[in-house]
Amino acid sequence: MTLDQLQTDIDHWIRTYGVRYFNEMTNLAVLMEEVGELSRLFAREYGEQSYKPGKEPNDVKSDIANEMSDVLFVLVCLANQTGINLSEAMYANLQKKTGRDQTRHHENDKLQDPAQ
Repeated sequence: MTLDQLQTDIDHWIRTYGVRYFNEMTNLAVLMEEVGELSRLFAREYGEQSYKPGKEPNDVKSDIANEMSDVLFVLVCLANQTGINLSEAMYANLQKKTGRDQTRHHENDKLQDPAQ
């Protein structure tokens, strides 16, 4: 699925099942909520926090995928609402990063393999 198709599919879903988009500020708050849910999983699975007793997920990978999808869904809603074409935006962003960072990360001692 391309980003263009994702934007079209989510717009269709909103207009068919969601009635209308929440306003932009509500969707921004929902996005932060979804990022928080993803962060909670990462803090417990890959970070130093532990799960509360009885709160361990059955399938961590599936839960993470679900939370990432929730984040992407709301982000696409915001792009649709504000008239942002995510394909064009990502292409421009990659071009910016490529021009700015062609050698930067290769020259960063912090990113070098300690075994080398």
